[in-house]
Amino acid sequence: DEDEVNARVSPDWAKYRCHIERRGYRLDTVRDVKDYYRRHCSNPEKQGLHVYLSGYHRALARSDEDALCKDIGLREGLFRATRCLDGTKVMVKAVHRDSRELDIVRYLSAPAQQRDPTNHCIPILDFIDAPQDDLCFIVMEEWSANMFPEAPVSLGCLMKSLRHCIEHIAFMHRHRIAHFDISPRNFLTDYNGRYACIDYELSRRIDEVSCPRILYSRGSEIPPEAECGRLSNPFMIDVWALGVLIFRACELAEFHVPELVHLAKSMLHENPDKRPPAASVLKEFQRIQATM
Repeated sequence: DEDEVNARVSPDWAKYRCHIERRGYRLDTVRDVKDYYRRHCSNPEKQGLHVYLSGYHRALARSDEDALCKDIGLREGLFRATRCLDGTKVMVKAVHRDSRELDIVRYLSAPAQQRDPTNHCIPILDFIDAPQDDLCFIVMEEWSANMFPEAPVSLGCLMKSLRHCIEHIAFMHRHRIAHFDISPRNFLTDYNGRYACIDYELSRRIDEVSCPRILYSRGSEIPPEAECGRLSNPFMIDVWALGVLIFRACELAEFHVPELVHLAKSMLHENPDKRPPAASVLKEFQRIQATM
């Protein structure tokens, strides 16, 4: 059943703990969570911080230091882990083995696609199969959820982050894939000048060569034609969401760039047939960037 294999999964993480560890990744324990908050907070025991640092508060209540300790801020299908080889923090995501997401992530992370400098998919480290339960665990680098590493954000940082976002969506569209959930929370940074896209849960391959149309109602940003229940061009749905992302990124960075506003407005045209394709958006963005 297509709906079943593409639905979110909620695995019993304890059941797969040893299986994942044999591949070189250790799921976070109570000890890991305590160490994390002690490193990232000067005084985690301070009165009043327990409510805010719910993960640390939860870990303190556990007596078994080696027990698994999930970050309650993550969905059931996600678990933080550590690569045993070098201590690198990673994120593990459980998906159905026949899901569209796994198919697309495998494709985007294949060597042929990774060689393309405009492919900004989050680096994938491993795929761990659990065929007995029709599951696969995608192991990826854990990057910060913040789009911008600086405060205040420089104009150069804003432009680089947006360029990576636009490049990746243009790359996906060139390979006949629509993302369907473009938003600032789905673009991460490694704080070293790289930005990457995550969460291909809603993504789809678009096989139709010309004039593809779908019904759409699930992403973060829903364009007017989809809100009305009309069949929509999947690539123009992404362009709409990308336009919203440009506006939101400028607001977050506190920059008003008239040329970017003009570009974003064209991407938010109520008539999807009058929105520029992602490739044209990228070309115009590169022109704007070259003039700065």
